[in-house]
Amino acid sequence: MGSRGRPRGGRDRGYGAEPEPTRPVPEPEPEPYPEPGPASAAASGSASAAASGSAGAGEEETAAPEPGGRAERRRLARRVRRRRRTRRAGELPLLVVVALCIALLLKTFLVQAFFIPSGSMEQTIRIGDRVLVDKLTPWFGAKVERGDVVVFKDPGGWLKGEAAQPDQDPAGIKQIKEALTFIGLLPSADEQDLIKRVVGVGGDTVKCCDARGRVTVNGAPLDEPYVSPGNAPSEIRFEVHVPKGRLFVMGDHRANSADSRYHLDEAFDGTIDENGVVGQAVVIAWPFDHWRRLEQPATFLTVPDPARTGRRRGRLGRRRGTAFA
Repeated sequence: MGSRGRPRGGRDRGYGAEPEPTRPVPEPEPEPYPEPGPASAAASGSASAAASGSAGAGEEETAAPEPGGRAERRRLARRVRRRRRTRRAGELPLLVVVALCIALLLKTFLVQAFFIPSGSMEQTIRIGDRVLVDKLTPWFGAKVERGDVVVFKDPGGWLKGEAAQPDQDPAGIKQIKEALTFIGLLPSADEQDLIKRVVGVGGDTVKCCDARGRVTVNGAPLDEPYVSPGNAPSEIRFEVHVPKGRLFVMGDHRANSADSRYHLDEAFDGTIDENGVVGQAVVIAWPFDHWRRLEQPATFLTVPDPARTGRRRGRLGRRRGTAFA
């Protein structure tokens, strides 16, 4: 109706009028999917290849890990062995140099081997024996005592060419032996050294002989079981007052030893300077069947200390004989 009585639109639906038919809303058409171009095809191909590659790698890892792992471990083991061999080859010269330096230090300051070329100390030390000489204790102020067996430098003319001459080796062998002797790995056979037993030290009075033919030191007779069988304690009569800082020495083979008794007419009555002592012989190291320690005989423990006052008595005389080393 009009503004007054005519119905409008849906206002009069409630009054029984038929509803207007609903128009269907058209569905929007889907946009066309773009055709894959070359770039997109390549990207999708690479993605597919990557996916398939990762899948293939995973399958390969799960399928055959054993052969590849063992081969890799073998290669690593061979590489480690090569490195170790190379390292050892490089360290060998260094180890040799260190060993030679240690041997040289031992020979110079600690211990040195000596070859015995003569029989002046038989039967205690035989010809061909190798003795080890202690060089360390003198560095700490140790003094030579009565009864010690010592190696000392030739005071001058004691050897007189009597020492055994070493064998003549071929040229190459000779140089090798000299080098090994220098560093202390071989005992020296041609050094101008002597080995004797100390009978008297500075201040002592050494005399031969008492009524029973024994050598006495400060009036105490010596019981000398180490003297070579068949030898008298001394066939040369003497009486010597040993100066301070010097030693009176004798060989155990009294009939075959050119010791202090054969140099009584020289300066200091045949005694040697303590500073000329190389060291104390402590052990016979070779041969093994003659291995033994060289200890101080008990007879020297009974020798009293020298008197503080006394006069030099000089020597009573000597019988000339053939000199031996």
